[in-house]
Amino acid sequence: MAVMYIANHLDVSAIIALTESGSTTLWMSRVRTDIPVFAFTRHEGTRRRVSLYRGVYAVTFDEGHADSTTTHQRVFDVLLQAGAVSPGDRVLLTTGQQGVTGGTNSMQILTVPGPNPAASA
Repeated sequence: MAVMYIANHLDVSAIIALTESGSTTLWMSRVRTDIPVFAFTRHEGTRRRVSLYRGVYAVTFDEGHADSTTTHQRVFDVLLQAGAVSPGDRVLLTTGQQGVTGGTNSMQILTVPGPNPAASA
């Protein structure tokens, strides 16, 4: 609920959820908003499930064992290439302990940087 409250009271372009089960995005979809929610997950079943939720868009993504800076840049690159965000946009990112279902315990307010030149090569 905190994510949705902040999203609706700040100028936020998107909500990004790094998710295993999709339960966080289910809660987000229950709050009516025009802000798109992008569910980044490596699980096919989760992608199928969350694509049925209102305002949630499933994205295939395996963060692996990358550090948070690398993971954030990879997420931004995917959204920039899709035209979902622009450099300078403010987004909310939720995440939890990797590999743990129901472990979302972190929210960050981030500004989208320009595209990573290495990603387009």
